[in-house]
Amino acid sequence: MDRRYTPAIAGTSAAILVTTAMDANGLAAFSALPLMPLTALLWYLQKFSQAEIGLAWGAARGYRLAVAYPLIVLGLTAIVAFAAGATDTSETDWNKTLINFGLMSTIGIVMGLITEEGFFRGWLWAALRRAGQSETQALLWTSLAFTAWHVSAITLDTGFDVPAAEIPVYLVNATLLGLIWGMLRMMTGSIVVASVSHALWNGIDYPFFGFGENVGALGIQQTHIYGPEVGLVGIVLNTLFAAALYQLIKRGQ
Repeated sequence: MDRRYTPAIAGTSAAILVTTAMDANGLAAFSALPLMPLTALLWYLQKFSQAEIGLAWGAARGYRLAVAYPLIVLGLTAIVAFAAGATDTSETDWNKTLINFGLMSTIGIVMGLITEEGFFRGWLWAALRRAGQSETQALLWTSLAFTAWHVSAITLDTGFDVPAAEIPVYLVNATLLGLIWGMLRMMTGSIVVASVSHALWNGIDYPFFGFGENVGALGIQQTHIYGPEVGLVGIVLNTLFAAALYQLIKRGQ
């Protein structure tokens, strides 16, 4: 194995092992937190610059795309579910839903920046680029690593786990999410932009559509069809948005 890839492989393996151990021991609510000290340690050891990590503001256009992604995809998913008669808001607590939306889509920016985005689109991206990978290769590998890191959350008893039949669909959607946030990072050089999009996605997705087997505010029971992360509609819409971003990147080259 080329030694240039040792930090990327070792760091990613450590992240997956630690998170899996926490998920397996009832600590799923905190299992992303070890990414923060791990990212800091690996950043320090490899002496990356802020630019290499992607710790930059990025252009305004990037933020427009970052916000547009969850609004468009999740909005269209809700419309499709409503048109199909799959929603039921008769017992929804809208105050609680809106509070959760507000907290997750704002505080989540910082949390994403210091955990998932900082690790995968930040440190791991920089480690792969230094090892000689192109931006496209870094995009692919960081997206696959991001997906692998989520496996324990949806397969173990974490509260986020889903029925076995939905696991492959979730893994496809997780890869698409990683590709989309990675392309935002590629276009802007900023993990802040990706963190904004990630936080807004979570802020809308989990309160309104639910997570695991928990039903969200929209009351959608058929999540295997209409779930943004575990449903077939999610795969279609996420694929279309990823393709649109890819075309934007190609035109910008």
